[in-house]
Amino acid sequence: MASSAAQTYLTPEEYITLERKAIPNGETVRSEYVKGKIIAMSGASRAHNLITSNISGELRNLLKGSECETYANEMRLSTPSTSSYFYPDVVVVCEEPRFEDDVFDILLNPIILVEVLSPSTEAYDRGEKFIHYRQLPSLQEYILVAQDKICVEHFCRQENNWILTDFQNLEERLPLISVQCELPLREIYDRVTFRE
Repeated sequence: MASSAAQTYLTPEEYITLERKAIPNGETVRSEYVKGKIIAMSGASRAHNLITSNISGELRNLLKGSECETYANEMRLSTPSTSSYFYPDVVVVCEEPRFEDDVFDILLNPIILVEVLSPSTEAYDRGEKFIHYRQLPSLQEYILVAQDKICVEHFCRQENNWILTDFQNLEERLPLISVQCELPLREIYDRVTFRE
């Protein structure tokens, strides 16, 4: 989940060095990087964390034994054509994962990306971030999940177009065409409560 942009401009190399230094020092603050601009990531709500772990856990179970891997929250993603770096909530990569370097913490070839929407990040996830994600040739599906109501938006790549289908009922199942499985909305929203 991103928050407001800081007015700090760094090269991609400076950004990666700072992010990698934070981990051994025990720092938990993460930042995304968009064309030289640092975007600090804020903490996530209970609903956000539940949805993220529900999706990641279900995908891991559904894809067990396949050539796919699932990552949640901490896998940095690079969009080389836009010189930007992001932390999607859930990432699926199939076949052999490709990384930016031999540290293996910057993924280049996701097939599915999931973002759980928050009031502070919804416009960013729908807009600028999706523009960057669409530059990834490997990406086939982009999923936006609301945390304040039952609503899952599924964008599926069909040649040069992205086709949107939305789901708003717990009895529905989200078809993930690229990995040939379905996610029940009831599992995505397991233990999540909504305000009246």
